[in-house]
Amino acid sequence: MSETFLPFCRPQISPDDIAAVTAVLNSGWITTGAKTAALEAAFCELTGARHAVAMSSATAALHLYLLAKGIGPGAEVITPSLTWVSTVNLITLLGATPVYVDVDRDNLMTTADAIERAITPRTKLIIPVHFAGAPLDLDPIRALAAAHGIPLLEDTAHALGTLYKGIPVGRGADSIFSLQAIKNVTAAEGGVLVTDDDELAAKLRRLRFHGLGVDAYDRATQGRNPQAEVMEPGFKYNLPDMCSVLATSQLARLDRINARRAELAARYHELLRELSQEQPQVQPLAAPAWPHKHSWHLFVVRVPERDTFIEAMKAQGIGCGIHFRAVHQQKYYRELHAKSGAPLPHALPNTEWNSARICSLPLFPDMTAADVERVVQAMRTVLTTR
Repeated sequence: MSETFLPFCRPQISPDDIAAVTAVLNSGWITTGAKTAALEAAFCELTGARHAVAMSSATAALHLYLLAKGIGPGAEVITPSLTWVSTVNLITLLGATPVYVDVDRDNLMTTADAIERAITPRTKLIIPVHFAGAPLDLDPIRALAAAHGIPLLEDTAHALGTLYKGIPVGRGADSIFSLQAIKNVTAAEGGVLVTDDDELAAKLRRLRFHGLGVDAYDRATQGRNPQAEVMEPGFKYNLPDMCSVLATSQLARLDRINARRAELAARYHELLRELSQEQPQVQPLAAPAWPHKHSWHLFVVRVPERDTFIEAMKAQGIGCGIHFRAVHQQKYYRELHAKSGAPLPHALPNTEWNSARICSLPLFPDMTAADVERVVQAMRTVLTTR
């Protein structure tokens, strides 16, 4: 094959990003410090949240949040099965029970109605997922959680820069953003939890660094306060400055990054409308009906025989992804469920239909319109020769 392999994703690292990281490496302080504090301040400014707590991953942030909310044996946590496995892994590891809810067939997000049917006296938390850069219909979900007095944690890993009815996702809610390598803005690895809850933010800051009363970096001077004591057992989930500064540098051009992703997505839609006339089984996701601004973290289509399709695309020099295989169909959870002998408490037909078909096409800012055309032409070749 003469053409260079087109990956599913490639982070956009600019000269300014490299210079920012190099400056930290040369500074003498590369772990959590002033640059991480600056990243947290930038997230507060972006979302309008009172607090932002940066951690080594979004998974780490979720772990500490679950602990802070007392999630453990006897608790039920409502979440879609069509999500990244870390959510259900952590619920399970803490001894709680994941309660799966179905998603809309064409936007892959759950609804207030589906959540309400899953609520029981044991429900202690709801974790809905903003998907692929589109926002959930938040108003009814937030109203439902408030009416039942159940904490709500929004999974905003895909939604940096997303707007719901003109308001940034993450405002007025507990939310976790991801800065992992394929995200619109990356710290290589990392996550940020935003909240308006003063007590929660303080607890998360302790838990992310061994349970100490202060971080390793005192805001006034480099070094640890000699009076720092363990207030409660904690973890080592802090985000280093050398990672934080990369994300902060990229965050400054988030609007440009997302605008470029939107341009590429629009070209995909244009070309796929033509392809769908020849191959009606190729179905991009539908846009949500409520007012929103999409951040285009992913461009997802549904295709027949997805796994075979992905292998054939790879042979054409195109990398694709899967976001996601349903968690309840993963080996461990499938076998765990089989041992129990009990049916799932809620039917998941849309989840299962999509889990077998969803495929994420290449989408990253440095792609060209010609790259998009190449992807769709490869799809045409693969689908017509199978």
